Amino acid sequence: MSSLSVVMPAYNEAPNLPSVIAAVPLSELAEAGWETEVVVVDNASTDGTGDVARSLGARVVSQPERGYGNAYHAGFAAARGDVIATGDADRTYPFDALPGLLKVLEALDVEFLTTDRLGPGNRDAMQSTHSMGNHALSLVSRMLFRNGLHDSQSGMWVFRRYVWQSLDVRSTGMAFSQEIKNAATVAGCRCLEVPIAYRVRGGEVKLHALHDGTANLCQLFVHRFRRRSMSAALPAGDPAQASEALTGRGTAAL
Repeated sequence: MSSLSVVMPAYNEAPNLPSVIAAVPLSELAEAGWETEVVVVDNASTDGTGDVARSLGARVVSQPERGYGNAYHAGFAAARGDVIATGDADRTYPFDALPGLLKVLEALDVEFLTTDRLGPGNRDAMQSTHSMGNHALSLVSRMLFRNGLHDSQSGMWVFRRYVWQSLDVRSTGMAFSQEIKNAATVAGCRCLEVPIAYRVRGGEVKLHALHDGTANLCQLFVHRFRRRSMSAALPAGDPAQASEALTGRGTAAL
């Protein structure tokens, strides 16, 4: 049986955790041959996030240093699975899509699978300022890293654990999301991007569009020029090909 770690960073997400953890389809994953653990990284929460996660059967990792990247560094270090899947604990990401995403990962022999939330069907789930910022950052990322990604900021990825062990990812904050994708490109990993459904956030929005967007933009240039000798980037892949592998028809979305 293959092993999967579902890693979720969480800062004051206690109200959202019951529905988020319930959305991980453990029975369906087991039927498909995946032994699954849910790892919640309690990022210095003050609302009992860790206790709620434990009560729901998750393994809790404490990361007292706040920051999106800090949480993932701790979570990935603790993950036991051969494959790692990620997503925020705020009800926005479709954890119920994991069986299909894993099928794509295996069928197409992908090493790093990332997701695109910016399709027209998800327009109402994201604030317009955040959507514009995502499009702008993704454009700069494509220009600097030639990765072909439509959504450089998506927080849902599925990848083989050995990939993480080979990457140089330094961000401690929100820029972690773009950096891990760009680092996978630089490392020459077999990468693919597929569309997903995206949902309205539960609770308080914690992203600060101007501050985080500016920091992410600066990080793109720092990352690009800290290593001048770069591997040729692999194409980000064709979502239609991924859908075909998933459905056999090439018409259904994940």
